[in-house]
Amino acid sequence: MNAPKPPYPLYRTDTLPLENSFAALPPAHYTALMPTPLPDPYLVCASASTAALIGLDFAETSTESFIEAFTGNRLLPESKPLSAVYSGHQFGVWAGQLGDGRAILLGDVPAPEVEPSGRLELQLKGAGLTPYSRMGDGRAVLRSSIREFLCSEAMAALGIPTTRALCVTGSDQLVMREQAETAAVTTRVAQSFVRFGSFEHWFYNEKHEELKVLADYVIDRFYPWFRASANPYKDLLTEVTLRTAHMIAHWQAVGFMHGVMNTDNMSILGLTLDYGPFGFMEAFNTTHICNHTDQQGRYSYARQPQIGEWNCYALGQALLPLIGDVEETQAALRIYKPAYSEKFEELMHAKLGLKTRQSDDRQLIDGLFGILQDSHVDFTTFFRQLGNLQPGNSDSHEDLRDLFIDRAAFDAWALQYGARLQQENSIDGERKLAMDAVNPKYILRNYLAQIAIEKAQNKDYSEVSKLLQVLEKPFDEQPENEKYAALPPDWANDLEVSCSS
Repeated sequence: MNAPKPPYPLYRTDTLPLENSFAALPPAHYTALMPTPLPDPYLVCASASTAALIGLDFAETSTESFIEAFTGNRLLPESKPLSAVYSGHQFGVWAGQLGDGRAILLGDVPAPEVEPSGRLELQLKGAGLTPYSRMGDGRAVLRSSIREFLCSEAMAALGIPTTRALCVTGSDQLVMREQAETAAVTTRVAQSFVRFGSFEHWFYNEKHEELKVLADYVIDRFYPWFRASANPYKDLLTEVTLRTAHMIAHWQAVGFMHGVMNTDNMSILGLTLDYGPFGFMEAFNTTHICNHTDQQGRYSYARQPQIGEWNCYALGQALLPLIGDVEETQAALRIYKPAYSEKFEELMHAKLGLKTRQSDDRQLIDGLFGILQDSHVDFTTFFRQLGNLQPGNSDSHEDLRDLFIDRAAFDAWALQYGARLQQENSIDGERKLAMDAVNPKYILRNYLAQIAIEKAQNKDYSEVSKLLQVLEKPFDEQPENEKYAALPPDWANDLEVSCSS
């Protein structure tokens, strides 16, 4: 696939103008170290659109120099590789020091289209042991690396704030998980990989000077306008809380489940970070848990908004010494609930093709989620087909009715919905175009990822590339790719994802 050329000269691998702003922080914030090479690396997949973000010639991705550099087998010029320290709450329990156990930050490169910093960091995930690896081996496996690569790019195409993925490289070197698997390295791309847990680390170690250094770094690099404020640290917490609420509203509206919403997996920029046991909702169930490890259901679909707020409060606790006042801290955090509700309502109105807001719309939306739950309707298929509904034309309802066990319940809701559309004189054709632009036809279903992974494990990477191509245009009809919108087959019911990767 050819990427659109940016309006500036394209870089080669060895001419990427690498810097590392994080390396300018005091040494306590990280450990400088070299990646651990992998034998005989090869390219598994690469994203042309992510390469374009950093002005990299996509043809470079097939070169030996690119593969070696983004496996960690040799350093890019001016690279200052490091792994960051952070701590965090895992499944609601304080876990103490964590850190980049298998991630190594190479540095940051120009990205003129990215605001406000105009730069993007390049990070290798699976590049070997670090001082923060704990009991791990510092490696990632091909299976999870492909899932992260595809989902990072799929989420970006859906318009959801996320880290990106430049490429996955693989090696035949074996690593042990539940069974022996081959190693892989994902090159992740983001303005920053600083986490809520990065701040918690200094707060719980009672090192407020280091806490201030990190907060000042984030503010100066990403929120410089806060410097004119009377309390820039309160503004930082307010902005992060707002971004987190909006991000999770996007997750809920598209049926995405993160699976491991620990505070060390929460981005200070409100990006979807650390794709592990994620999943997209299929048969709708508000209590669905996409992470097999999460036995208590802490990170179920229904609880994600609540957990997002809990995590923001954990960040607020960590920033309290800088904000200086409990009430000011609480005031910053109070924005979460209204911000989440407003964004979710906005997204749901768009998904339903509603241009106006009415007082009983909440009842309409809640009623819809109730019948989806009762019949366990496929989330993505329903909303995509809903654009075909025409009030007064019962034939337009048939495919939708077939999705429901309780057709009478759907008919009752459809009458209410049809009346609501007529209330604002909705035009069927215009509404369908608007709804198709926000209700994806194609998502990264687990079974699609599994098919691509199994082929890749046999050295056939064509399905990874094909799936990426489909997911990059999730709202397009793509009639030639209709099979990628199909409901999951029966064997997909046995698929499980967990924290093992």
